[in-house]
Amino acid sequence: MRHRVAGRKLGVTTSHRLAMFRNMAVALLKHEQITTTLAKAKELRPVTERLITLGKRGGLHARRLAHARLRDDRTVNKLFGPLAERYRNRAGGYTRVVKAGTRYGDAASMAIIELVDRDVAAKGQDSGAKPQPEGEEGAES
Repeated sequence: MRHRVAGRKLGVTTSHRLAMFRNMAVALLKHEQITTTLAKAKELRPVTERLITLGKRGGLHARRLAHARLRDDRTVNKLFGPLAERYRNRAGGYTRVVKAGTRYGDAASMAIIELVDRDVAAKGQDSGAKPQPEGEEGAES
């Protein structure tokens, strides 16, 4: 019996699940919108909302708790800076999950999880290698 057992297992081990939600939370806070499966998006929502609440609380202890969960300095700084100011007057409900159809390969239900009042320019920021300008493919200094 699974009485009072919350959360989905998602077919992975506990350590994998914790690492996956840590990585997804960092990606969501950095890009402010990510696409994933519906089950993962629904499980990621409370993780992210608690982190934003820590950012709103401020203080050294909250910053250390957020850093222990995220392990990324730039994301923690963004969490305690612009995101805390953006959601200062909002009492919860910082994320939204929008259904996005099914994935072609395995027919999994897909969803877009995004921050409410998100910064559109943050999507795709600092992801992957930067493209080199034309004519400088082999230029080494």
